[in-house]
Amino acid sequence: MLTWPHKNTDWAENLARVEPVYVALAKHITAVQQLVIVAHSEPVKEHVIALLHAANVPLNCVHFVVTPTNDTWARDHGPLTCAAINNPNQLKVYDFTFNGWGNKFASNLDNQISRVLVNELSDTNNDYQAVDMVLEGGGIEINEHGVLLTTSECLLNKNRNPNLTPSDIATLLKQHLGATDFLWVKHGYLAGDDTDSHIDTLVRFAPNNTLVYVQCDDKTDEHYNALHAMEKQLQGFKTTDKTPYNLIALPWPKAVYGDEQTRLPATYANYLIINNTVLVPTYDDVSDKLALAQIQQAYPEHTIVGINCLPIIEQFGSLHCITMQLPRGFLTGAAQ
Repeated sequence: MLTWPHKNTDWAENLARVEPVYVALAKHITAVQQLVIVAHSEPVKEHVIALLHAANVPLNCVHFVVTPTNDTWARDHGPLTCAAINNPNQLKVYDFTFNGWGNKFASNLDNQISRVLVNELSDTNNDYQAVDMVLEGGGIEINEHGVLLTTSECLLNKNRNPNLTPSDIATLLKQHLGATDFLWVKHGYLAGDDTDSHIDTLVRFAPNNTLVYVQCDDKTDEHYNALHAMEKQLQGFKTTDKTPYNLIALPWPKAVYGDEQTRLPATYANYLIINNTVLVPTYDDVSDKLALAQIQQAYPEHTIVGINCLPIIEQFGSLHCITMQLPRGFLTGAAQ
């Protein structure tokens, strides 16, 4: 799922640079699976169709939802979908509240997208549920063993759920997402990140009890102390079998700055897993090649593809942030 940028968003001034990234994503995604695109209006939809047609993207693999949008961060306003705990043949589609990362930005339109998406495209066998809890997809990772990985800075931040205790939050995540254990990352951040340290910018689960994480090796960088402390904590984490996780470090790209000399949150951890492929953000950096190699080590059976995301980080997010996966069974029959 992609929510397309448009002239009424903060992307207005660099649409000409950012839309080619979206088109490239659409081309890679439709090469291996279906794609849902959320368009702000019918004119935006027609504009997107023209862009995709010109790039030879197979439009029979693209499914549109037209609904007004504030912004484009599908990872955080999109639905969280999992197998129903009591019926593995049914999908549970959870619509958590999105409040613009603690009411930093307008989110009233984006908070309606999941409901519209489900009404228009979701298979009727799926069970949709709106949840009265603020939660963004970029704030959590959960593996096949039911272990949920997150940061304390984000998930326990009072700008999300001020009336919920940490115990309340854990109970809700167990109830809805089937989490059986938690790994709370207490250190790490990226300058320019508006999300209060989303885990998908710092540490990711990979197969075979592996954690892929950003490592800062520059002691003069402002991030060094926090990311070094995070690395030490990851080294102490244990799997459900009480053994250490396999750790794969991602390199640290050189600092990237925006027009106002604000540091931008460049991170290789913000990659997207699709069918048989991992799309990895790159930044025209000498470390790009090593990052791709490290992610190939984490996903040896996948094809690794780099996507230049310099235009994306100008709005303080990256590749994983602008996408949301919809598992097989989400779309109604013929659209699978």
